[in-house]
Amino acid sequence: MEFFKYKHPLNFMGNSKIAMFISITLILASYIILATKGLNYGIDFAGGTIVQVKYDKPAPIDAMRKKLATKEIFANASITEFGSPNEVIIRMKTSSASVTKDIGDVTRNALAGTGNFEIRRVDIVGPKVGSELKEKGLMALLLSIASILIYVAFRFEWRFAVASIAALIHDVSIAMGAVALFSIDVNLDVLAAILTLLGYSLNDTIIVFDRIREGIVKSKQTDLAPIINESITRTLARTTLTSLTTFFVVFTLFMFGGEIIHAFAFTLLVGIIVGTYSSIFVASPILMYFGFDVKNYHEKLAQKAKREAEKDRMRAQFESGVV
Repeated sequence: MEFFKYKHPLNFMGNSKIAMFISITLILASYIILATKGLNYGIDFAGGTIVQVKYDKPAPIDAMRKKLATKEIFANASITEFGSPNEVIIRMKTSSASVTKDIGDVTRNALAGTGNFEIRRVDIVGPKVGSELKEKGLMALLLSIASILIYVAFRFEWRFAVASIAALIHDVSIAMGAVALFSIDVNLDVLAAILTLLGYSLNDTIIVFDRIREGIVKSKQTDLAPIINESITRTLARTTLTSLTTFFVVFTLFMFGGEIIHAFAFTLLVGIIVGTYSSIFVASPILMYFGFDVKNYHEKLAQKAKREAEKDRMRAQFESGVV
């Protein structure tokens, strides 16, 4: 499908310095937000108890607070709306006493007289389990990045690998900055969104790199910038259509998927935007900044082809019985 018609390649690399300035600014802003505001860890990582309560009319939050304040188990508990005025979430820190009781029954008795309601969900995660989940989640993220680095270096060249990892760090940093800025609860669903973002962004970057490599092999010129411009322009239609369709699907989940999937969809929305941007304006320019030499790459390809031809010749001699 020809989404874009062009007669000449677009000058992406001519605007790379402006794009890199924007990227560095966003990354620094994200790190400042993370350092000052910090991440709002949910019960999956911080440990605690969540009780979801649904009323047949708007929840009387003030009356609920007064009722819960009389119970020691609900000390410092927070009550917030969950998706609609009729549903609320009660969050509290886990204690040794609370774990041994049926929190649903305790909550039901404590809220007696506040109206008709039902307990929809009770989640309890101990502090030790939350700490282990946090460590394993971080380990999964680091192992994913390390595996990507090895894969791209093996498939392409080490500069391509470094460029792809830089783009992934760019995407994850900005996405986590947005999560911290809007006080999104960081639970396993946010971690799943980050890992999904790694795969999505890498796929986009690999497609661009494949086209750049094809351009390097076919082109007779030694200047890398025009080759990158030509390659990105040729993949622009595919990148735009893929990103837009994915964005609309995730946006629909964000708007109508309910509070349960809100954090996952929000993280992916930010990731899709920055991931598409980084494939063009972050990963590709880094190839030039690291001094990728087109002429030297051509020589390596020629030497590789020569070695393959020599292996084929020796194999043919061996099979024919000629020493």
